[in-house]
Amino acid sequence: MRLLTREALLSFRRAPLLSTLSVTTIAFSLFTIGLFGLVAINLREALRGLEERVEIVAFVLRGTPAETITLASQDIAAFPEVQDVNFVTEQQALARARAELVEFKDAYRDLQVNPLPASIEVRMKQGQRDAATVDRVAERLRGFGFVDDVRYGREWVQRLDQLRNVTGLVGLVIGLAFAAVAVVIIGVTIRLTILQRAREISIMRLVGATNWFVRGPFLLEGAIKGFLGGLLSLLLCYAGYLLFHDNGGGPFGGLIFFGPQQMLLILVFGVLLGLGGSLVSVGRHLRHV
Repeated sequence: MRLLTREALLSFRRAPLLSTLSVTTIAFSLFTIGLFGLVAINLREALRGLEERVEIVAFVLRGTPAETITLASQDIAAFPEVQDVNFVTEQQALARARAELVEFKDAYRDLQVNPLPASIEVRMKQGQRDAATVDRVAERLRGFGFVDDVRYGREWVQRLDQLRNVTGLVGLVIGLAFAAVAVVIIGVTIRLTILQRAREISIMRLVGATNWFVRGPFLLEGAIKGFLGGLLSLLLCYAGYLLFHDNGGGPFGGLIFFGPQQMLLILVFGVLLGLGGSLVSVGRHLRHV
């Protein structure tokens, strides 16, 4: 292991410019992936904020006894998909309308009879806010005899579901595309290093060195370059994050950066890309030696 490490580190000394170019190229490849990752996690946070507004409203028939509503609310709260249940009386509904619908303030003030019904507001648990789950819970609410109507904005929830699916698919495709580009770039840079040491590799093969003994330094070199490239890409991503992040709450305020696990994942991904590119390049060369 000490020999492999020494040989891998010596390659940086033998060709410092090429090694720097390799690390920089890897860094910018991972930086592109990282930037998209930042956009993805911030978009996911924005979608999560919209998902929290997903709510089912069951309007209650007038004259329904309070005891019936209380028992039903307890039953609904026990649904595995439901986060919490809130009962809104007719008076509370009118007071809310007067506060929120300012343009109809005078009309609501002159009312002789309250036209707004009482309702049961149902909020869904995180991970249970997709269109199919919400529709299923709404159908169960319609099964209660005292429920007059159930509304939850079907089209809005379906569009939110579609946006979530499209975002995930686009993220996967773009991420794989950039990963493939990074593997090719790493393979090319390692290939250049191999060509510089082609004579040395031929001599090693003549004296009986195994393929894995020859591969070892190059694989370790690729892993080190991938790690350094991943580290540099994180620094570049953080610089971009600071550029757009506005502590004063401007148009880009509220942005979040990668968490520790996500940063570790980028570093591991860089190492794996380095190993993969090196493995492909060395294997291709050894087949022709």
